[in-house]
Amino acid sequence: QELLTTFVDEIKSVTLEPSEVNGRYTISIDGKVVFDRKSFGGFPEIKEIKQIVRDVVNPEKNLGHADTPPHREH
Repeated sequence: QELLTTFVDEIKSVTLEPSEVNGRYTISIDGKVVFDRKSFGGFPEIKEIKQIVRDVVNPEKNLGHADTPPHREH
């Protein structure tokens, strides 16, 4: 719900899919994995999830008081 409310103009739906692998937690956007719990070393906070999603769907979007500048790959 948080993602749909925050990205009302960018995200049309969110789908939860159970994994065949215990403990797997990934976030994909249009089929591309943008977050993997194992690589990250744990579960992200909601503000971190919003930043990860924002960096893909609308890098210029300001997320308000909990925002940090968009991550830019060099």
